[in-house]
Amino acid sequence: MEDVLPPGLLEICLVVGVPRERVRALLQGTQRKPKSLPPLDPEVLSVFVPPFISRDDTQMINAGNNLNKSKRRSFRKKKERPKIENVKSLNGEQKAPDTEDITVPKDIDLIGLPQLCFPGGLYITSESKDDHIHFLVFTDVCGNRTYGVVAQYYQPMQDGCISSNGQAHRESAQTGKMPVCFVPLAICVISRYPYFNALKDCLSCLLVQLRPFKDLDVEEHIKEFAAKLFLIPSPPPGPLHLVFNMKPLQIIIPSREDPDSPIIDLDLHLPLLCFKPEQVLQIMTCILTEQRIVFFSSDWALLTLVAECFMLYLHPLQWQHTFVPILSRQMLDFVMAPTSFLMGCHIDHFDEVSTETEDLILINIDNGDITHSKMTAEETEIPDVPAHAAEAFIKRVESLQLHYDLELCHLRTSTDLGELQMRRRAWQQKLNTEVQQTTLQLIVNIFREVKDHLNYEHRVFNSEEFLKTRAIGDQPFYKKVLETYMFHSFLKARLNRKMDAFARLELSTQSEEDRLNLMFHTPRRLTMGKMASKRLNPQYTVNRRMVISMPNLQDIKLPEGPTRNSSLRRIETGIAVKMPSKSVSTFKIPEIHFPLMFQCVHSYYTDFFNHLSKAINILPPDNSALLARYFYLRGLISLMQGKLLNALSDFQNLDKTDLRIFPTDLVRKIVETMPPSERFQADRKPELKKLISRVMEKQREVMKIDDHVKNFELPKTHMQLDDFVKRIQESGIVKDVDTIHRLFDALTVGQQKQIDPETFRDFYNYWKETEAEAQEVNLPPTVIEHLDKNECVYKLSCSVKTNYGVGKIALTQKRLFLLTEGGRPGYVQIASFRDIEDVKSTTVAFLLLRIPTLRIKTLSKKEVFEANLKTECDLWYLIVKEMWAGKKMSDDHKDPQYIQQALTNVLLMDAVVGALQSSKTIYAASKLSYFDRMKNEVPMMVPKTTSETLKHKINPSAGETFPQAIDVLLYTPGHLDPSERPGNAHPKLWCALNEGKVVVFDASTWSIQQHCFKMGRSKLTCMIMVEQSQVWIGSQDSIIYIINTHSMSCNKQLNDHRSDVTDIIVEKKNGIPSEAYSSSLDGTVIAWNISTLKVNRVFQLPCQNLTSIKLHNDQLWCCTGSCILVMSTQEFRLQMKIEHHLKDVCSWFLCFQLFPERDEVWASYSGSSDLYIWNTRDVTSAPQKIHLQDCSEITCMIRVKNQMWVGSSGRSQGKSKGKIYVISAEKKTVEKELVGHADTVKALCSAEDRYVLSGSGKDEGKIAIWKAE
Repeated sequence: MEDVLPPGLLEICLVVGVPRERVRALLQGTQRKPKSLPPLDPEVLSVFVPPFISRDDTQMINAGNNLNKSKRRSFRKKKERPKIENVKSLNGEQKAPDTEDITVPKDIDLIGLPQLCFPGGLYITSESKDDHIHFLVFTDVCGNRTYGVVAQYYQPMQDGCISSNGQAHRESAQTGKMPVCFVPLAICVISRYPYFNALKDCLSCLLVQLRPFKDLDVEEHIKEFAAKLFLIPSPPPGPLHLVFNMKPLQIIIPSREDPDSPIIDLDLHLPLLCFKPEQVLQIMTCILTEQRIVFFSSDWALLTLVAECFMLYLHPLQWQHTFVPILSRQMLDFVMAPTSFLMGCHIDHFDEVSTETEDLILINIDNGDITHSKMTAEETEIPDVPAHAAEAFIKRVESLQLHYDLELCHLRTSTDLGELQMRRRAWQQKLNTEVQQTTLQLIVNIFREVKDHLNYEHRVFNSEEFLKTRAIGDQPFYKKVLETYMFHSFLKARLNRKMDAFARLELSTQSEEDRLNLMFHTPRRLTMGKMASKRLNPQYTVNRRMVISMPNLQDIKLPEGPTRNSSLRRIETGIAVKMPSKSVSTFKIPEIHFPLMFQCVHSYYTDFFNHLSKAINILPPDNSALLARYFYLRGLISLMQGKLLNALSDFQNLDKTDLRIFPTDLVRKIVETMPPSERFQADRKPELKKLISRVMEKQREVMKIDDHVKNFELPKTHMQLDDFVKRIQESGIVKDVDTIHRLFDALTVGQQKQIDPETFRDFYNYWKETEAEAQEVNLPPTVIEHLDKNECVYKLSCSVKTNYGVGKIALTQKRLFLLTEGGRPGYVQIASFRDIEDVKSTTVAFLLLRIPTLRIKTLSKKEVFEANLKTECDLWYLIVKEMWAGKKMSDDHKDPQYIQQALTNVLLMDAVVGALQSSKTIYAASKLSYFDRMKNEVPMMVPKTTSETLKHKINPSAGETFPQAIDVLLYTPGHLDPSERPGNAHPKLWCALNEGKVVVFDASTWSIQQHCFKMGRSKLTCMIMVEQSQVWIGSQDSIIYIINTHSMSCNKQLNDHRSDVTDIIVEKKNGIPSEAYSSSLDGTVIAWNISTLKVNRVFQLPCQNLTSIKLHNDQLWCCTGSCILVMSTQEFRLQMKIEHHLKDVCSWFLCFQLFPERDEVWASYSGSSDLYIWNTRDVTSAPQKIHLQDCSEITCMIRVKNQMWVGSSGRSQGKSKGKIYVISAEKKTVEKELVGHADTVKALCSAEDRYVLSGSGKDEGKIAIWKAE
């Protein structure tokens, strides 16, 4: 069980110095003064490692308790202090017979540690010096880090005896003798966690406590100190910090913000005090490009703290190379390593390091200089951070208040040490948050557009195209960064769609254009808005460098920037990142009493458990975040006590409070090491048995994860259709499989159905060159003002003669216009696609020639536009006809994606013609005329009723390779919470796709708000907004997932069902949600307390196949395959039953709705096109029947005002189609038949009774928005 327990605050504690006998011998033997003594080699004098309880003590008190025999004990006394020769035994090399066997963690090197405790050497002095603290970081071969905090203090030595400071001075006052010398000692605390400030405070308190004690008592106090820190747990991620008493200070152990965030227990603004913002950017560039970096300072503490700050600035990117922020003088050879590293040295070694080693980045923390060591023949230049990201970062840093004294001026002077400490900590915490947000925004600005060049299906990154789309001045930076291990790991996280700090900030700062681009996967072009801003932005005309290249060992001069306010006081500029302050609670850890025998430890754990239980009982249930942290800590304490089942129960409670902090690995280890008897008890409890099964299954899933990343490469062999589809998707040109199939047909016209590498290369290069040329199109302002802000020029013809003048024909997604040539380029409208009446390709006579000419007739002009396009005529004819047909279909079906798809088709045509260069190119390109062919083959007329009722169509499968069925739809109204951004106040449309995917739309703009987050791997069956902050989603995996609508994340789930969750409903009293009911396929109904998520009641129906439930007047209507049962919600007694009445025994009830005002229940059967209506006052009478024409089966229904909207499936010309029938509840007649889907209508939902939204099956996979009357 020892290996199962998570580490406490302390891993090991050591005392390092020189043995007193050696000092005495040195002073007496040489008769030298302390000042003239050479530096001594420090040694490990004492080691304090857990467990700290003596073996005899534990066995005597707990002889019958198997767990406590095997668990870590809390105190062990060594028979005598280890001598230096026994230090080796601590590392396993040699065994000393006169000491107990001590197990030192295997990754702690006791041989090299003394040098790091005295990195500048150990010197005996004639005068006492101030206590000194510095910090260490150790990295093992797997990249796991361990952290050390070292406190050096000086012990006076008189007549060869070391005594305490106070004792020595009292004796000297009585005898008149002064101490002969002062001998330094170091106490080193090593922890798994980077609690730099907390451990510094702990050691500071220890040094104060050690002053009155003699040498032997000192060791006992250090033992107690180490034992106490070992018993302090690390808090789980989230809004709870732990506090414990270490006289005279209260020590705070801060938690990380979330499971993916690092622990931050240092002052993040330290580098901003040492370096100018431009220099900070340079250092970050050096780290991002994985240089060989050495920090220098005269302060050992600053070396580690500044280096750690830079590591945190890069989050979520992680440095993956050697990281040794402190090198002792004996370790200077380490800087000769040929690979990337980040190290730190004392400033005294600057000249030695800089002259003897080549190609190092030398960073002087003391004076802010950044230089390069002696160079090789090829001089390496450190590139600049991309200009737009650097500029935003500098402005934000200059707006930060970095000086605490300026904050104190208006505050009263505090007379309480605790208040002073808390005031400073609150200021530092606020500043740390601002610095974190500033540096995270920098990382997001640098790498935001990486996602545009990723193919998630095949895990490919197109680095070449990404580089081409960067500004010329930014390309050197990206070329270096893209080659690093750090960036490769970052790519893996993006391809895994990891929702980390980067993804959250990137999502929350997306522009509306970015969100629309998620819906319409179209080739990249500059919008008119961007083109106009580009003309005004000086960085595009002159790409200014933020800092100059690094010269050899010369100070780097920074360019003159805008004048900065010379005052250090912050002026509110509105540039600083504004983040809502997050409330953080603290929990006081109970006192640990000494001497630390087993009874004391047992009492400590009992008190800890009781305090947590009390906190859980008094906490309001809506504070689930804090409740989760208490459950987590109580589970840990139960684990320490050996109460494994209690621990598992507390960890299981995290499902309903905060799933993100569930300790999966810890629970798995508990299960794997659990004695058979306790495993048997756990399996007898259904909730624990399910928990164990889930954790072990998740372990198997983790082992299957595909984590590779490929860089896009052009194919080298011939491609059949399937391979061609994969290659085109990897290239990022187009994802839709049907479109790629048509492209394959076009490129293989007149030849075998395979594509050779040369053809693919020519096509790919032409596509990318056209894309690059389009980025360079620079229209004059007089032309831009005629176009919409979001319009893009997708194609320009050669200069041609037209009846409107000479110029180039330009194509946008909305129109054709002529860019006239002459003294000043001008704009002449040719036609909007909606306005086109006819398009013809013909020839006109000129002298003896017949010149191909394009004619376009519009509805608004009598004059026909004519352009002598010559060789381009046939292609432009295809292009205009396809865009015209696409626009017509887009307008008729209210689906803007059609015009985007038409755009893709015409650009593919253009690339095919450009790549093939053969006599059949136009015929080949015509294979891509999808909409034009549809217009000719199938009548495109949409019935008038459908056209008038249909308002819009959206595609939640945008960007996917295939359409996906829409299983459930949910509309949630807008509201504004004080903690939210105003943008989050918009109404939302939630759409459940296959395999647990959920896409969320902003229902005010119909743009994607959150693209695809996952709720398990099974089909989702139901969604409901239980209250403003919670959406519950039921799944076939028997779990109810709870989404926090503020954070848009799933951090809770309900696991009480044993079968597919089929429906969820909410009971409201006085308009306030009071209780939720959920049903599962096995006939179980569970009533939930919404605020506590506790089960109020569990009902079991006498039959199974329970598919849906409804609630009215304390009656629960339950639809099963064979009947509809009406049960009372309190006693759950049967009150009514509607029997299956059809003669066809193979059919079953499919769906139903209540019309309580009319005492009616409407229902449908599988395989039937009839709708049946029962009167609830006499359910034995035959139901009324409404027959629906042209319908195979009724699939869903929803009540809207006094109408019933019914979704169905049917067949037309051998293909599935979906129809919606709007039926009057009063007249029982079909008022409207809406033909809006090319597949079965799978889901319906209402938006405030003003609109109805319908979702279709996998052949179409679109959502239609209908106006409800």
